[in-house]
Amino acid sequence: FEHQRREEVIQYIYHRYGRHRTGLAATVISYRSKSAFVETAKAFGFNRDVQRALSTQVWGRPKTVDAEADARMLKSAGLDPHDPLLTMVIRLARQLHGFPRHLSQHVGGFVIARTRLDSLCVIRPAAMQARTIVEWDKDDLNALGLLKVDILALGMLTCLQSAFHLLARHYERPLTLASLPPEDKSTYDMLCRGQSIGVFQVESRAQMAMLPRLQPRCFHDLVIQVAIVRPGPIQGDMVHPYLRRRSGCETVDYPSDELRDVLERTLGVPLFQEQAMKIAIVGAGFSAAEADRLRRAMATFRKNDEIHGFFDKMISGMIDRGYHPDFAIRCFRQIEGFGTYGFPESHAASFALLVYASAWLKCHYPDVFSAAILNAQPMGFYSPSQLVAEAKRSGVEVRSIDVNYSEWDATLEPSTHSRHALRLGLRLVKEIGETEGRRIVACRNDGYQRIEDILRRADVSARALEALARGDGFGSLGLTARQALWQVRKLARQNLHALPLFATSEQPEDMRDTASSYSLPVAGLGEKVAQDYQSTGLSLKAHPVDVLAPFFTVDGWQTCSDVHHARDGRRLKILGLVTMRQRPGTANGTVFITLEDGQGCVNIIVWEKLVERFRQAVIASRFLGVKGWLQKQGQIVHFIADALYNCDHYLEMLQTADRQAPQLKSRDFH
Repeated sequence: FEHQRREEVIQYIYHRYGRHRTGLAATVISYRSKSAFVETAKAFGFNRDVQRALSTQVWGRPKTVDAEADARMLKSAGLDPHDPLLTMVIRLARQLHGFPRHLSQHVGGFVIARTRLDSLCVIRPAAMQARTIVEWDKDDLNALGLLKVDILALGMLTCLQSAFHLLARHYERPLTLASLPPEDKSTYDMLCRGQSIGVFQVESRAQMAMLPRLQPRCFHDLVIQVAIVRPGPIQGDMVHPYLRRRSGCETVDYPSDELRDVLERTLGVPLFQEQAMKIAIVGAGFSAAEADRLRRAMATFRKNDEIHGFFDKMISGMIDRGYHPDFAIRCFRQIEGFGTYGFPESHAASFALLVYASAWLKCHYPDVFSAAILNAQPMGFYSPSQLVAEAKRSGVEVRSIDVNYSEWDATLEPSTHSRHALRLGLRLVKEIGETEGRRIVACRNDGYQRIEDILRRADVSARALEALARGDGFGSLGLTARQALWQVRKLARQNLHALPLFATSEQPEDMRDTASSYSLPVAGLGEKVAQDYQSTGLSLKAHPVDVLAPFFTVDGWQTCSDVHHARDGRRLKILGLVTMRQRPGTANGTVFITLEDGQGCVNIIVWEKLVERFRQAVIASRFLGVKGWLQKQGQIVHFIADALYNCDHYLEMLQTADRQAPQLKSRDFH
């Protein structure tokens, strides 16, 4: 169900079954690398700056640990590598990794009992209001035979619900998931080109690279697409054989007639969880009870590694029945992968429906899709700035936040084009809460003529008005961001005694009564862009990389867009804004970084041997310079890094009026 309705569903279950018979399951939160470093440093008395410096240097758990690597890490963090206390912090933090930290509530696992639940286990109040939890996690509940039902929410369902509402309202086309036009060629064409930013499940860089190779042309292809970029098929070496068979480069054969029924839908290559289970029964001679134990071992693989106890039985069973040892080992490796991320075909099919629905909307109504996905944030891989940039690339006119036109959510407005314009919502302004934002909208009536009107009608705080001014939200009043900010602060001072809510408003030291908005100096483009990012996380005026291009191109750097015009194999020296970092567990330590400029983005591949060598640049840079070579294969473009450089010093040329660099944050998936 929609993730915005999670609490509604949770409270319905409590009401329907009674709090005496139901409660949320618990989950054990263990120390990860960052939390272990932060809390160990805190226990040793180091301040927040040191804690933060240490945590920024941690990304996953290193395969090898030595004193030299620890010294390099401390030096990269700007700390003394010879400090014995810091050395001890690192050593103890690594020992703490994986140790239970605290008991929390499961995201949606409900325990429901036939009789009173408190006669079976302890029920305790949760930290959140109106929630109660049991003190056992899913493995404890499974061992005791208690029923647990998962009620899980998806952000994409919120997005689709909003999109269907906008579609009916602005295009008079009422649709649902069940009534979408099926098997639309244009939608599949878009996916085959890898244009899937924001599309459910296929928006990651790995999925975007797979789409042009797989070339999905029907719904079943989408089911395969969802399931194939998963640890099970990847670790079991099933991906490339499937692609070769699909493209006709390899003959489709089946290990035996008895496995044809199991593997025929996937060209003889096991891709789904239930296929791995059927292979164990049909191919290795597992009994139903043994297969059930294997299923349970898969579900608990990350905790106790019981699955390895089935290795000899499965391999020997398949070899005894005439299967090649390599095939048997690949099947078992896939089962190991499913132990971490199981994906049965029924699950993949359910997700594929959402893939198709979100792709169809993005293809035919990009304005509707863009507004809906912005209103469903936070979700997915991409920040609002990237989603807005994608909307503009799709031909959508994007209009700025404005106190007289913006709703709390993003909305659609009439346009001279065939589709509507996207009006950004007040929700993007970082320091405006939903209550104040909706009050500004509700009290607008025929529009605000002056800032004083907002004060009189909406009764909002000075902090909210200043945030709106910084976000350049007073354009319809004829005020620039700087003019509006000065007017808000002047009004705050004039009303200091009459309106106590302004008492904590920050006052510029040099403000004088004689200062007037029309005498203020005009802000430069760089300052405006920096201010926009500081306030809303994006700017419609320009991209930071484009603003700084005159500075870094003089130093020999090229922009990300140069990659798309260069030939395969060419060596380049590119610079861009880091928008995403990924270090998948199946990539053997390889890090994938996405760089962006105003025209698009490029995927950087950093091999494991370079990650430690250029550690500071890889994990901490906001502006990243990369030397390397271009790899093109059809529509798939990658940039292979040879060297990486932290180029954050260019941000000094992109500052707000208070001399602050904009908060350009990436989304990092460890």
